[in-house]
Amino acid sequence: MATKRHPACIGAALAAALLLATSAGATEISAYTVGELLGPCIVGDNDSRDGAVSEMECEQYLKGFTDAYIKSGSAKADKVCLPEQNRDDEVRWAFTRWAHQHFADRNVTKAADGVLQTLRMNFKCG
Repeated sequence: MATKRHPACIGAALAAALLLATSAGATEISAYTVGELLGPCIVGDNDSRDGAVSEMECEQYLKGFTDAYIKSGSAKADKVCLPEQNRDDEVRWAFTRWAHQHFADRNVTKAADGVLQTLRMNFKCG
């Protein structure tokens, strides 16, 4: 059974990871997989009782990732334009679709790699 994570903890963990990556010279992304991220993204859409918490877990990871992606200049370099309206939901829906298209690899593909591929494939600037 998966452990529930509080969204604030996820945001704090992402911020800490970014800080460590820039100050300590980290060269590897976390072991968090597409499958581990996909779980709360799907529960968020399908479970009226616990769905709100799961949806926040999913969206907090995606929000932290996209904020860092934009802040680093990578979105501009990749010619990725994220939606101004409803960004969290749009990215979550795109990631869920991408993850289902690559479902066989969900437990070996890192979440960060899956989200990056999602952004590059679904949000190219016009």
